[in-house]
Amino acid sequence: MQPSMPPPVEKEFQVCVIGGGMAGLCAAIAAARNGVKTVLVHDRAVLGGNASSEIRMQICGAHGAYNRESGLLEEIQLENCHRNPGRGSWSIWDSVLYEKARFQPGLTLLLNCSCTEAEMDGGRIATIGAWQLTTQIRYCIAAELFIDCSGDSILAPFTGAEQRWGRESRSEFGESIAPVNADRRTMGNSLLIQFRRTHQPQRFVPPRWAYRFEKPEDLEYRLNGVDGCNFWWIELGGINDTIADAEAIRDELYKVAYGVVDYIKNRSPEREKAANWSLEWLGSLPGKRENRRYCGDHVLTQHDVRDGGRFSDCVAYGGWTMDDHHPAGVFYPGKPTIFHPAPSPYGIPYRSLYSRNVENLMFAGRNISVTHAALSSTRVMGTCAVIGQAAGTAAALCIRHRCMPRALYPERVRELQATLMLDDCWLPGFVHQPGPLALSARLDGQGHELGALLDGWDRDEPKRSHAWVGSPESAIEYQWSEAQFISALRLVFDSSFRSSRWMTTHQPSHDEDGTPPTLVRRFRIEAQDAEGRWQTVARERDNYQRSCFAPLGLQTRALRFIPEETWGAAEARVFACEPLSSYEAKIPQVIPGAAFAEVRKRIAPEDMTPPDHGLEEGTQKRPGFAA
Repeated sequence: MQPSMPPPVEKEFQVCVIGGGMAGLCAAIAAARNGVKTVLVHDRAVLGGNASSEIRMQICGAHGAYNRESGLLEEIQLENCHRNPGRGSWSIWDSVLYEKARFQPGLTLLLNCSCTEAEMDGGRIATIGAWQLTTQIRYCIAAELFIDCSGDSILAPFTGAEQRWGRESRSEFGESIAPVNADRRTMGNSLLIQFRRTHQPQRFVPPRWAYRFEKPEDLEYRLNGVDGCNFWWIELGGINDTIADAEAIRDELYKVAYGVVDYIKNRSPEREKAANWSLEWLGSLPGKRENRRYCGDHVLTQHDVRDGGRFSDCVAYGGWTMDDHHPAGVFYPGKPTIFHPAPSPYGIPYRSLYSRNVENLMFAGRNISVTHAALSSTRVMGTCAVIGQAAGTAAALCIRHRCMPRALYPERVRELQATLMLDDCWLPGFVHQPGPLALSARLDGQGHELGALLDGWDRDEPKRSHAWVGSPESAIEYQWSEAQFISALRLVFDSSFRSSRWMTTHQPSHDEDGTPPTLVRRFRIEAQDAEGRWQTVARERDNYQRSCFAPLGLQTRALRFIPEETWGAAEARVFACEPLSSYEAKIPQVIPGAAFAEVRKRIAPEDMTPPDHGLEEGTQKRPGFAA
């Protein structure tokens, strides 16, 4: 009898996100928090993509002290600041990303699961096939919308979605930084290394197959001293195919990476500085920068970036320099990258996030609808994360309004923008419009700049503050002429955006435990009862997030917010304190861990019997040893 595979397990969702890097993670969480049944299919054991413990690249984004990405990315990074003192543990960072997806209501997480095929129904994707390596289960996943955040645009060859690959010619879009002739060259893949300082000299013996770098000129423009070096420039593959040739590129990167360590330890002019260094980690999964890019209704170009991206359908933003790496990578003897000027921030339009020819396909991350020149800026992970949140939120609105992605533009783009801003996503050139409940009240209280709470700005500008400032126990108070139903109070605190540091997993933190001192740690919310007495209706004793919603569900004529303690700053700074009349809970949910002893009791007695090895007690023998 011919053996056969069992039939695939059929699953049905409203939104299917493929790829669990920072873009896909944020897309999936955003879709689920906006009320749609979502699945996240990721082909690795850990989330984060290039930011995971497998690759360990820092999360870069828009330049400028006040341009840091907020929304879900800030939430994730603040969680890491709180739980990962000094942000030195990649395992803790992995657990933060895992928690955000695994315990998000409405979101199913499939790790170690690769997309292998897609079935079309006319111009729409009907299902995808997926294979989970660890369980050896085949899945057939149906969804109304698919968001490809795989980076490699895995659905493009399966669906016939229009795509681009390589560098456009200078004449196609009139881009001055594009080559004269179009080609399939891309930026390459990088393999990172990390050292650990010890208290005594550590020798390094390279593998015989490693490349041998003899002199500084072999690594000119790359190894500029050995202290604090970022090894992003261990890069290859742009002259090849970064998908089809991925294994061969990885093999070459191994030779380069071990050769770089050998040179630093054994022949570098500064090898004495590295004498006590030991190779702590060398990656086995290269991080990719570029290959397939989808084509949407708008292709973002160098001109769009340079002009500031003033789009009416702006749903995300970038601000990283157009950072164009040479395709030959470390084999190229010149500078490994050219930094072409770009403004920070610039807007990214919704029309670059959905396919022009596959009706129910969206995308987020480095594979959005951009030219190679624009990609050199939009590809960094901070930008990819906010694009992901925009795509996931847009998908949820499509499900709510029973329409395809193209139908959101232009009729419902304003709703999409308003939803993103309510969820603490900044959109350059736009301000959040407070609701009628907040605008109809009399705003009173102690502290400074009460009006800033309703100006629609949830962050400072370089030369203008938009925060209410008050000492602990001062109050922000709303009063109405008649009792109002208040569903929730939206709060946005100060997480030190004016600091120019990056919120990455491996860079110095604000203070010893990592939580920004400007955040409000303890606060309470009070409401007047029917007799005019103030009653505490909500209290938070250990907040470490910038943005939060406090569910209330009450009737009152007066409400007040009182900060009790910050994480170290003398005064509390609050950007938003907005009562909401309607609110759908978007608060993440984590199931508390049970005591191990209690879990053990749930195991069936027959599964807890000692093993029977056929030996009397005390006569067990160690294999290979005489009695």
